[in-house]
Amino acid sequence: MFASSFGPPEGGDPRLAGFLGDGDDVAIFRAMLLIRRFEEKAGQLFGMGLISGFCHLYIGQEAIVVGMRLAARETDQFIASYRHHGHLLACGAEPRAIMAEMAGRRGGLSGGKGGSMHMFAPELDYYGGHGIVGAQAALGTGLAFANAYRNDGRVCVCFFGDGAADQGQVAESFNMAARWRLPIVYVIENNRATPGAGGDLARRGAAFDIPGQSVDGMDVGAVREAGERAIERARAGDGPSVLEMHTERYRGHSLADPAKYRRKDEQRASQAPDPIERLREAILRSGQADEIFLKRIDAEVRSIVGQAAEQAAQSSEPEPAALGADVLL
Repeated sequence: MFASSFGPPEGGDPRLAGFLGDGDDVAIFRAMLLIRRFEEKAGQLFGMGLISGFCHLYIGQEAIVVGMRLAARETDQFIASYRHHGHLLACGAEPRAIMAEMAGRRGGLSGGKGGSMHMFAPELDYYGGHGIVGAQAALGTGLAFANAYRNDGRVCVCFFGDGAADQGQVAESFNMAARWRLPIVYVIENNRATPGAGGDLARRGAAFDIPGQSVDGMDVGAVREAGERAIERARAGDGPSVLEMHTERYRGHSLADPAKYRRKDEQRASQAPDPIERLREAILRSGQADEIFLKRIDAEVRSIVGQAAEQAAQSSEPEPAALGADVLL
């Protein structure tokens, strides 16, 4: 009954971009679930010692990047912070290449030398993955400047967190983008533990005459609609926008953070419904799929993620001679 909506054939393309298809609810559910299961597996590998260094998970925020991916054109650019595994998946990177990079293996996106925070896929119009808080705002504005200079109709979607909103280079970027009416959308992923804390971040661009909007970042449909308006405004030459996505990450800042300040599960569920569960319930109510079919999707996604983790664990580490490659001195 639901076969037309059920993912790629066995052995087919495991990338999230292939899952999204025409953007129906079942495809969106599958895409968000891939990010969730990937991050859960990454957390397990970190606990086993297969992923070293820092590891920042995106669990709870999946609706934001999937909604913005649906709103953007294939050739629009994405750039993000160190909490960016979901962004890479949304741009079409292979799960196994991301997992291998996180494990420091040769088959990773950056040859095993970038780790969790520093991954790039310019061939997919994804430009990182930045460990310096707020750095992506300036770099994303540079991408938008290049788009405007070339008049190529592309828009840069720049993601950063509520903490980065206080960085000076963000304000400098707003100033430049507003002055030259650059084609960029700044997406503030506000995942503070207390909703509304830190003021109205959607108004951070007001001093530069940049319009802003607060969006329910736990609702993929709301994200998509807001994203479409902001992106097309930028593409039309009307300049930048700020979208504040109210969301909540379900883990600590990184896996080294015990997250004692986060709300308990029962408190979270009453204040910020899980974005995947919210969509699952909508699918069941509308009859687009039944519970058995959605469980098949979950099994498919778990298989893809499991294979990616297994391949990462079995992959070899970079050769010592390669450590100096791609390093500019």
